[in-house]
Amino acid sequence: MKRKVLLIEDESRIREIVADYFERDHWTVYEAENGRQALDMLAHMKVDLVILDILMPECDGWTVCKSIRAKSDIPIIMLTAKSEDDDKMMGFELGADDYVTKPFSPKVLVARAKTLMKRVEGTIGKKDHLVTFGRVVINKRAHLVDLDGTRIDLTPKEYELLLYLIKNAGIVLSRETILDHVWGFDYFGDLRVVDTHIKKLRSKLGDEARHIRTVIRAGYKFEEDQ
Repeated sequence: MKRKVLLIEDESRIREIVADYFERDHWTVYEAENGRQALDMLAHMKVDLVILDILMPECDGWTVCKSIRAKSDIPIIMLTAKSEDDDKMMGFELGADDYVTKPFSPKVLVARAKTLMKRVEGTIGKKDHLVTFGRVVINKRAHLVDLDGTRIDLTPKEYELLLYLIKNAGIVLSRETILDHVWGFDYFGDLRVVDTHIKKLRSKLGDEARHIRTVIRAGYKFEEDQ
């Protein structure tokens, strides 16, 4: 089945070129020329990935990203002409999963999209698809996390971060190590993005956040119940 991507970009020429590359790679592409149109489309359709420009008329990318994250964990790649770290930090804090600075290669953008989707979908098909700790149950096939039977809405990065911590239970992981394995070796952003996501993850896990320990001057460690 073809993956579906929503391309939100106000420059028609960029949309045309990017859409062409995704279609060549067998994606179904939907297009929106501004944020308001994109949100209207997302209210009536489901997609696997959103590619989101920041500087747009009517409704900017920050607003769109925040609105999407309030309702969904759809993977988001943000596009912008800006390269400042503060802009990237804002994007990640709002829940974006990746960040591409203009000008960019459409071929590279498609490759980044495929890599992101592999990370999101990578646990599907394994027999040991249920992971539990405390009152939390993670269904890796369905990409779902429940606390006391109630669904917890995690962003793709929060989900990957939680699984990575669990996979390395008992091991102290530095921020650099977490950044490399969860965000990828080609990410050059601020280490604070790890702290930001840990904070959000803990708030969603409630009392079960006790399993994620901060190790002073070292990093983080997931501890199972004794």
